[in-house]
Amino acid sequence: MAEEAFDVMVVGSCMTDLVSQTPRLPKAGETIHGHKFFIGFGGKGANQCIQAARLGAKTAMVCKVGKDFFGDNYIQNFKDNGVHTGFVGQTSDAATGAASITVNDAGENAIVIVAGANMLLGAEELQDARAALSRAKVLVCQLEISPLSSLRALRTAQENHVRTVFNPAPATPDLDPEFYRVSDVFCCNESEAELLTGSSVATVEEARRAGAELLRRGCGSVIVTMGPQGSVVMKAQDSASQHIPTTAVKAVDTTGAGDSFIGALAFYMAHYPTMPLEEMAQRANQVASVSVQAVGTQTSYPFKKDLPAQLF
Repeated sequence: MAEEAFDVMVVGSCMTDLVSQTPRLPKAGETIHGHKFFIGFGGKGANQCIQAARLGAKTAMVCKVGKDFFGDNYIQNFKDNGVHTGFVGQTSDAATGAASITVNDAGENAIVIVAGANMLLGAEELQDARAALSRAKVLVCQLEISPLSSLRALRTAQENHVRTVFNPAPATPDLDPEFYRVSDVFCCNESEAELLTGSSVATVEEARRAGAELLRRGCGSVIVTMGPQGSVVMKAQDSASQHIPTTAVKAVDTTGAGDSFIGALAFYMAHYPTMPLEEMAQRANQVASVSVQAVGTQTSYPFKKDLPAQLF
């Protein structure tokens, strides 16, 4: 398989989502009745990979799941979505990662994640995938696996002139400074930008300031996604920042919208390498805005055939 060159490779997490829909989020110690429960496929890495695949990218996932029912199901889910599974490891030392998600009627969510097998993805798996990582068009990483594994993967990609997208999520205030330097595109949402810079990011102006601070730390470019406010795009070689507004839609469930954006962005970076980053962000916004209009995470991700032709 080493001869194969992938458009998008994702080194990251797989989570089984256990989703409860409730009228409102419960308070501490409170039991409330929900109206629906379902099990879905999630994990930031896998979500991003599946969205890229559904848009037509040739994708491969580097991840670790448990030797359990959820792990077997997850591998089948990748196959069903056309994602290459040669770098998906199974371990008996931990359970497949799980996320308990509560979504209220307003579409807001509260999430508890147990990383499980995700934390066992290490140097050995990266070594197995190294040849493919060195030849991919785009690599995407996040922080739901060991940060060191993400950093190693990004380093390998950068050394081999593979474009890198780093999503510092879930955010940590003590992020290794090297992450900035190995990120061609550093893509975070407002709460992640706030945690990393220590200043409020509620408005477009504040997002611009946060973006400028992140650029100073060494990223090639920064995208701060702001949900219904669109996104702010800034590039190191160009001091101007651009606000990319988004079309207002009725959000049903925002779970995984950020991952849909990043998966779409990776697809555009791989397929249209000369397209301006602002244009990619604008199109990725449109893909993500389709995902919030349906319930669930990956179940809400659009396929190429469901989207307007002008996005391709």
